[in-house]
Amino acid sequence: MAEIISQETKDAVLAKSDIVSIVGEYVKLEQRGNQWWGCCPFHNEKTPSFSVTPEKNIYYCFGCHEGGDIIKFVMEMEKIRFPEAVKFLAKRSGIEVKYDSRSTFSPQEKPDNAKEQYIDLYNRVADMFHYGLVKTDAGKFALNYITQRGITLETIEKFKLGYSPADRTWLKRFLRGKNYSDEFLAKSGLFSKKYPDIAFFSDRLMFPIFDRRGQAVAFGGRFLRGDAEKSPKYLNSGDLIQYQKGYTLYAFNFAKQSIRQERKVIFCEGYMDCIAYHQCGITYAVAPLGTALTVDQIKIVKGFVDTILLSFDSDGAGQAATVRAILMCREQGLTVKVITLHNAKDPAEIMIKFGADTLTTEVNCAKLDSDYLLESLSRKYQIDTPEGKTKFALEFFPYIDALQADIQRESSLELLGRTLNVPIEAIKRDYSHRDDVKKRILVKKTEENSPAQETVLVNAEFRAVLAVISDTNQFELMQNRLSEDDFENPFARQLFLVLKKCYEAGDLSFSALLSHCEHDGIKREVTESVSRGEFSNCSRQSVIESIEQIEKNSLKRKRKGILDRITYLQSQPPSVANQELMTRLFEEKKAIDEKITKKGLEYGSGTGS
Repeated sequence: MAEIISQETKDAVLAKSDIVSIVGEYVKLEQRGNQWWGCCPFHNEKTPSFSVTPEKNIYYCFGCHEGGDIIKFVMEMEKIRFPEAVKFLAKRSGIEVKYDSRSTFSPQEKPDNAKEQYIDLYNRVADMFHYGLVKTDAGKFALNYITQRGITLETIEKFKLGYSPADRTWLKRFLRGKNYSDEFLAKSGLFSKKYPDIAFFSDRLMFPIFDRRGQAVAFGGRFLRGDAEKSPKYLNSGDLIQYQKGYTLYAFNFAKQSIRQERKVIFCEGYMDCIAYHQCGITYAVAPLGTALTVDQIKIVKGFVDTILLSFDSDGAGQAATVRAILMCREQGLTVKVITLHNAKDPAEIMIKFGADTLTTEVNCAKLDSDYLLESLSRKYQIDTPEGKTKFALEFFPYIDALQADIQRESSLELLGRTLNVPIEAIKRDYSHRDDVKKRILVKKTEENSPAQETVLVNAEFRAVLAVISDTNQFELMQNRLSEDDFENPFARQLFLVLKKCYEAGDLSFSALLSHCEHDGIKREVTESVSRGEFSNCSRQSVIESIEQIEKNSLKRKRKGILDRITYLQSQPPSVANQELMTRLFEEKKAIDEKITKKGLEYGSGTGS
């Protein structure tokens, strides 16, 4: 069945569509005389060369030479076919779509409009899931969970959060009762491909995913109860006729106005983080959808922002995602900052513990990406050694590559030189010949083509954990006094977490430790230390002193973080919220000072108790 939209409909769409208004939803436009100008959405540029001429109802880029009418523009931006673009614009302008007499369907048949039909289906299902969360006894436990995480009923309503029934056959029976065919439902993404009567989402907290018009097009579902080993924490819709996750951002429909006004956007980890930001009044936050951030997702906001703020998890995967995102955003010519949360693991926890003002302050204190990368690399490598300096520089060079301006590159090379205390000429030579440098520092492996291992930083923290491995009876003492957040050395922190996992499993044997450790370098250091008997005569008193020193250093780092936040607040215009937050920060600083003083006296007494 072929559909040919009538010329009358096409002409009406072109005549009634406001090209400036529609293009303006994708590109920030400014009027100059009879034309409107902006940065082209089809290629990277900083100086606007993309024009819209409403008189002629056309757009054209003088840089990449892309151009056409509003129908072509919608086709390019929405990645849809010509008939879908015409229908998209017709619906927007209230125009009836008519078909050419050459269309090969009978008057009784309706033309294929699958995308809109699936959008209607998803909106209906989203309404049902929402009702199940807020109005049924079955959804009460899910409602309790989300409200205990600080999400208000108003926010639940705004984001239309829902609950999918535990009965996995219910949804199919219900939709059949509404006259949906099995063939249509099989392609909806709502059911198992292997077992077509079984719902894909069941007994989960549901997050509808909306397109830029606010229409539900997909779902994410969070696991809440049952066997966590057998169920992924999140299930997400795959690509569908109405939804491509790489071209969609969660909450963009809610955030787009604020993004345009603020000229900035927050890319955060997931649904809950995004919702917490919005509830705290930070309404320019969006999230990728069950995948790493893509260039196409960056391009969705690129035309409206000057600055990207990244708010990903602080774990290894989150840090790696942050670095990838920094490079992609810089390649698009955007300024990037990184939000680092203090005393909480995510925005929702900040919201519950400290309130919206604190989360706002954390956003305002975001670090420039270069500072974030340099601090991260300083923790990773020993920059008092030539090898450490070299590896540090090689890992920073891709950031310089991503910068779009020569001035930025030059300044960043100078900053790197100051950080490493290395002459700028040496930095520039290694930057120009990095491939040769990489070859020179490769360490010979037993396997000829095996990848180079990351050097493990063996400092006092790491040695303290090694000492406990030699006498695992002392681990209980360490875990009662310390948490993973007290370790600055990421390798010591990782080894501590491995020990903790073994302790909770009731098996602190050396074989269990090695089986749980995934880092080859750490395994090697542990094996060598135990084999040499390095800490076989280590006393309990020595372990206690090491723990106390780690505690003290951790308190000092927390104190510095508080002082940095106080300094920032003092530079801001006075307000009641800032004054209250500053008072609380001074109280936290005082409590930390008392702990540091007390522990200092204890260390001096030599009791170690």
